[in-house]
Amino acid sequence: MAPAILLAAVALGQCAAMALAWAIQRRTRQSGWVDACWSMTVGAGALAAVLAPVDGAPASPRQILVATLVGLWSARLAAHIAVRTRGGGDDPRYAELMRVWGPKAAMRLFWFLQSQALAAALLTITVYAAARNPAPGLGGGDVLGAVVLLAGIAGEGVADAQLARFRRRPNAHGRVCDAGLWRWSRHPNYFFEWLVWLAYPCFALTPGPEGVWPWGWLGLIGPVLMYVLLVHVSGLPPLEAHMARSRGAAFADYRRRTSAFFPWPPRPDTE
Repeated sequence: MAPAILLAAVALGQCAAMALAWAIQRRTRQSGWVDACWSMTVGAGALAAVLAPVDGAPASPRQILVATLVGLWSARLAAHIAVRTRGGGDDPRYAELMRVWGPKAAMRLFWFLQSQALAAALLTITVYAAARNPAPGLGGGDVLGAVVLLAGIAGEGVADAQLARFRRRPNAHGRVCDAGLWRWSRHPNYFFEWLVWLAYPCFALTPGPEGVWPWGWLGLIGPVLMYVLLVHVSGLPPLEAHMARSRGAAFADYRRRTSAFFPWPPRPDTE
């Protein structure tokens, strides 16, 4: 199968998957299932793009390594979001969108999720470029990529566990989690999610005998796109607006002394 046909087929499948996510949200009225479906959609599409035969060539060690890592990322994130959704209410970000959209909310949500399918397709291209790099064997860039990606998965898992533990405390209502990784960043889970995608250019740009694979530069799509989405679009802005409404002065104080995205020591003058 030609690469362009493979990626186009994966993109169509991802559009169908996010249409299914829309139907699930309409039936359950719990928008958290959307993010769980998106994680699985990215993971399944990436695995297909990485492992499907292209020009009859067998899977390389790099393909197998990248497939293992993207599968691990997708399974952990989807499982975490599913457990959180099953035990809680609606996602406040989506709830606010539905309120603002009013009577047209259902159809606008459908097209919003199709834009997420487009993002999934672009991220799949990133993973494809990382896995299909023709440089022989595994090099230093592959080792670095694996270390960075595993660090991202582990860091995001720790941040999620710390937040879940905070929310189980009897006095958590109306307060802000500022312990552990959350003391250094207001969104450490988002930072480590971005770190995961920063790993793929390491695989894609590992040089071979003829230098860097020109198509490997497509590996930069992932970290650039995820940074824009997390920091400027669907991550920080709606969540911080919700926290400002629901936590008031506690969140204002937290925001003054804590870095928004990149982990950094809290400001000492307001500790």
